[in-house]
Amino acid sequence: MAQTNGNLSGNMNAGPPSTGGRSSVDWQSLPSLTNLPSPMEVIQMVRNSLKPWSVFFNINNFKTAVSMQRLNNRVLRNLSFFQANYVFIFFVLMIYCLITAPLILLVIVAAAVGCHKLRSRNTNYIVMGHQLTPSQQIIVVNMAAMPVLFLVGAGSVLFWTLGASCFVIALHTIFYNIDAVVTEENDGFLAEVV
Repeated sequence: MAQTNGNLSGNMNAGPPSTGGRSSVDWQSLPSLTNLPSPMEVIQMVRNSLKPWSVFFNINNFKTAVSMQRLNNRVLRNLSFFQANYVFIFFVLMIYCLITAPLILLVIVAAAVGCHKLRSRNTNYIVMGHQLTPSQQIIVVNMAAMPVLFLVGAGSVLFWTLGASCFVIALHTIFYNIDAVVTEENDGFLAEVV
């Protein structure tokens, strides 16, 4: 076997010293979740941008696309134009699933009541030598509710809702002819999307 010679010298910088087996995570570099809208703000935004249901369900506008390029443009334009309606359909299907699965609804209500009580008390608790703030206590309650939700079938409900929503939305976006809805007032909006 031939012997090879190579220069393997280099200058490597060692990482920061170990902290006794614990992994060190820079929590400051993680993105902040403080600028997310509240659920009520999301509901208000969806309500304000809903298109009329008479336009959304107008059966005279359901037609097949002539070509794949027009189908692609139609899907993109429908998704942009009826976005709030599609979000509303998802929420309606989710509420339907929660109503038909009372155990899931019971777990969600119990977790919400627990979080509300912890937030209203606003006291710190000491657990195993660590002080837990009310925000951390709420995270613990929500994390404890996750396995219980999994046991009562929330995973199947979530995937059924996602599947049913995607199916209904895909049918609407594929077959709804958005060109029949275009008027002078929203013609600029639709031209920007394409």
